[in-house]
Amino acid sequence: MSYVRDCSCEENLRETFRAFSESNPQSVIYQTSLMSALLCGVYEGNTTIKDLLAHGDFGLGTFNELDGELIAFNSEVYQLRADGSAREAQPEQKTPFAVMTWFTPHYRQQFDTPISRQQLHDVIDQHIPSDNLFCALRIDGHFRHAHTRTVPRQKPPYRAMTDVLDDQPVFRFNGRDGVLVGFRTPQHMQGINVAGYHEHFITDDRRGGGHLLDYQLDHGTLAFGEIRQLMIDLPADPAFLQANLHPANLDAAIRSVES
Repeated sequence: MSYVRDCSCEENLRETFRAFSESNPQSVIYQTSLMSALLCGVYEGNTTIKDLLAHGDFGLGTFNELDGELIAFNSEVYQLRADGSAREAQPEQKTPFAVMTWFTPHYRQQFDTPISRQQLHDVIDQHIPSDNLFCALRIDGHFRHAHTRTVPRQKPPYRAMTDVLDDQPVFRFNGRDGVLVGFRTPQHMQGINVAGYHEHFITDDRRGGGHLLDYQLDHGTLAFGEIRQLMIDLPADPAFLQANLHPANLDAAIRSVES
């Protein structure tokens, strides 16, 4: 094994992650920054879309300046915008918060009759062996309805995420084929990520979508599996280092912005 003396800590971290993910492709989540940082207004990061795709082919997050929602699957990344539209993300675009993995589901189930969001979550909860494990999930199918929101692009000085909720437009995609990408995060990880289910949606023509508030699947396929490893890449910029990452109302604040 050889060592490069001038290699930075960030480069070492990336190399360590690449080595681990290559040997354990189905068992690790890569995350850049923390949900609590995003919550308090840390909306700019240095991780590019190209960087994210080195860590996985599947995930979700947001873009710098909180400019829309990020959804990734099949190594394709899309930006879900505040007008309800979607477009392919560019490799040089950056994110302040994202979660990626190599999607290798352990379970797959077909649904031929309508099923609600909660019922789908119940199916997953019954199969995943512990509430203390992460879970990645994907749904491909026809959605009777998909109720989404996307926070508009912000300008500095940045307000806390809870203060921009009144500006968020909401959309209803009715009777549409599409793809859902999501993660279930253990409750003890609240603030590091979003505890519970966090899901994004994009239409089959890749022209619309957003952060899911509710949905009903008419028919389609659910694929999911547990993940037992998490690697977090923490920012080193002043905004992150000076942020209050554990406010007294952390749990309530995250639930208010994600539900």
